[in-house]
Amino acid sequence: MKPDEIKKLDAYFKRVFRNPGLQVKARPRKDDSAEVYMGDEFLGIVFKDDEDGELSYNFSMAILDVDL
Repeated sequence: MKPDEIKKLDAYFKRVFRNPGLQVKARPRKDDSAEVYMGDEFLGIVFKDDEDGELSYNFSMAILDVDL
């Protein structure tokens, strides 16, 4: 993802979840997605979907049973 997209997603996550501790960061060697963190803890990945001329972003977060 481009730096301006990551910046917009970062602001969106902070605003929607009302948490300034959330961070969206570029992924090494990947340009179709970004990583989402809460402080130093990895939460999930945001994938860019540009299909049929419609742009959207999909957030994927795995929750381990040991974390529940």
